[in-house]
Amino acid sequence: MADVKKIATRVSYGETLVELAAEHDDFVVLDADLAASTQTGKMKDAYPDRFFDVGIAEQNLMGVAAGIATTGRTAFVSSFAMFAAGRTYDQVRNSIAYPHLNVKICASHAGVSVGEDGATHQCNEDIALMRVIPGMTVVVPCDDVEARAAVRAAYELDGPVYMRLGRLAVPVVNDEKDFSFTLGKGIVMREGTDVTIVACGLMVQAALEAADALAERGVSAEVIDMHTIKPIDADLIVESASKTGRVVTCEEHSVIGGLGSAVCDVLAERCPVPVRKVGVNDVFGVSGPATDLLHLYGLDAEGVIAAVDGLLA
Repeated sequence: MADVKKIATRVSYGETLVELAAEHDDFVVLDADLAASTQTGKMKDAYPDRFFDVGIAEQNLMGVAAGIATTGRTAFVSSFAMFAAGRTYDQVRNSIAYPHLNVKICASHAGVSVGEDGATHQCNEDIALMRVIPGMTVVVPCDDVEARAAVRAAYELDGPVYMRLGRLAVPVVNDEKDFSFTLGKGIVMREGTDVTIVACGLMVQAALEAADALAERGVSAEVIDMHTIKPIDADLIVESASKTGRVVTCEEHSVIGGLGSAVCDVLAERCPVPVRKVGVNDVFGVSGPATDLLHLYGLDAEGVIAAVDGLLA
């Protein structure tokens, strides 16, 4: 994979904001003293009159964004996922989601791939927190191409959005020329007949690598990029599970309340089949290099293959 282009989805976000700002003048960007890390600093440099840094005051960040949204402008707000989803939950729920405002929460540095910052900053609960809020759309793009499309789709959508972005540069797995993105519609990355692998975020790459390795052993794996966790593409999940009879879910998030839980909700009602979840198994993270941590928690192709083998056994 050394020759494959890699870019962090947070970088894609920052660059797309600037592109959008050149096309539309009805949105602003807010941050909480992390503009260099979240990449909203690109917007600050290009359109300083449409960028607001509220300082290290994340609850206030959400309140200010909500106030701006009541005037008819869309507000993109950013911080680390631990703060944007965890520290501000009350404000997101009551000030943004309850009145159904056009605030797009684009949170970076999620999951164990935050690396050396350790457990206090490795938010593995944000998808679960945001997914349970009524009316909240939850999106986890897998690469640069998808992240750029997701930012534009979030801008067009009426209502609140939570978008999960990563710190780590990840391979670009989508071809921009042939790519089509629709909120709430998963993408079949590879067709298969023996097992369905449903993944989001950087785990899409791991799922594709696992599918390659499984194919060499004669196992046909269908890989689905489920970029929208809520509303989830239930019809695609049922269609694939009905064909393969087995499902593995893959996410850089707790196995409780995230993609795996959303998929199981669908299958339990409409297509009961055996399921294995690949994710963080109800533990806090530790400090270390991002790629080492992904392997430690089984969030790589090896971990996905082990889950598939468990189902096949």
